Amino acid sequence: MLDDALLNILVCPADRGPLILVDDVLYNPRLRRAYRIEDGIPVLLVDEARDVDEKEHERLMARGRPADPQ
Repeated sequence: MLDDALLNILVCPADRGPLILVDDVLYNPRLRRAYRIEDGIPVLLVDEARDVDEKEHERLMARGRPADPQ
């Protein structure tokens, strides 16, 4: 799991907006792109993100919490 202090400063590299933490994924609902977390380290590379379909988007939004609580 990621430290709360780290979650407060992480943003999407594509649009610089906040991310939602869901299990081992940081999710950008605006672009519907998911960034994986490997061994506790977020892989925030645009080329490494994956697209999310409507069904997965709804699941992630229901289960996630904002990475930036502000």
